[in-house]
Amino acid sequence: MQPPPENWTLVTEFVMVGFTSNHKGRLPLFGFFLVTYVLTLTENSILVLIVAMERRLHTPMYFFLIHLSCLDIWYTSLTVPKMLAGFGSLDGRRISYSACLTQLYLFTFLGSTECFLLAAMAYDRYVAICEPLRYQTMVGRGTCLLLSVSSWLAGFLTPALPVYFMSQLVFCGPNVIDHFFCDVSPLLVLSCTDVSLKEMVDFLVSLFVLMVSSSVIVMSYTRIISTVLKIHSSVGRHRAFSTCTAHLTVVSIFYGTLFFMYVRTKVASSINLNKIVSVFYAIVTPVLNPLIYSLRNEEVKSALYRVISKLKQTAM
Repeated sequence: MQPPPENWTLVTEFVMVGFTSNHKGRLPLFGFFLVTYVLTLTENSILVLIVAMERRLHTPMYFFLIHLSCLDIWYTSLTVPKMLAGFGSLDGRRISYSACLTQLYLFTFLGSTECFLLAAMAYDRYVAICEPLRYQTMVGRGTCLLLSVSSWLAGFLTPALPVYFMSQLVFCGPNVIDHFFCDVSPLLVLSCTDVSLKEMVDFLVSLFVLMVSSSVIVMSYTRIISTVLKIHSSVGRHRAFSTCTAHLTVVSIFYGTLFFMYVRTKVASSINLNKIVSVFYAIVTPVLNPLIYSLRNEEVKSALYRVISKLKQTAM
């Protein structure tokens, strides 16, 4: 990439607008995001605690669920505290160039990891329903560990190339990011150089991650549906489908927003629409995930009652 002309002043920090431009709605928005963040931390921490304390839940499905809950905690903690600080002062909205790229890298890393974890969970459901007699051997402790480590490692490597190309772009002003975190789209708008190559890299990497992970999910559920439809008992079919309902709901919400956000041209996209959709998958989804997995799950609810009883006995 060519060096910038001498008369350009390179940006060393950015200012994130967030949602502070709407002065009348600032306080309600601050309250909404604060409550959502606290609920995300509380719900996911409780779910991790329940699974850790209840030996009956020491199964592959809940093993992956712990990873998903931990990921959701880090996911929101990466963006929401900084956004909340921006409601209070201009300094809270400032972020250095290096910190912005770091936030972008970590956010992409965690989002990619969630894609791969959801694919691993789909494989677990496939084996449980389609190969029940071989479940213990096909999804044993070693396999679970391999799938989880692979998901985290693949997620960590995913942003390497996109963030490298982002670091090669020149930012010479303005430095105002019309977003609540350092996302790709609003950063590309601020670049003073050609971003076409960067857009192409982002598109291909995003498409690869989404297509690989979603293909595993689609193939798993194709086999699951085929197997379940062969069950003659309606009670048996309902029971089999009910074990997949929570996972399918989470997958539909998460992948729907991600496909909308990232498998398309960045600069041409509506910044305001991006911001709304980003709130949904970066803030709302992490608070919904533990509820989706718990509300209709009798195992989790029963385990919660037992954990509460244990804690009460310990306190006495």
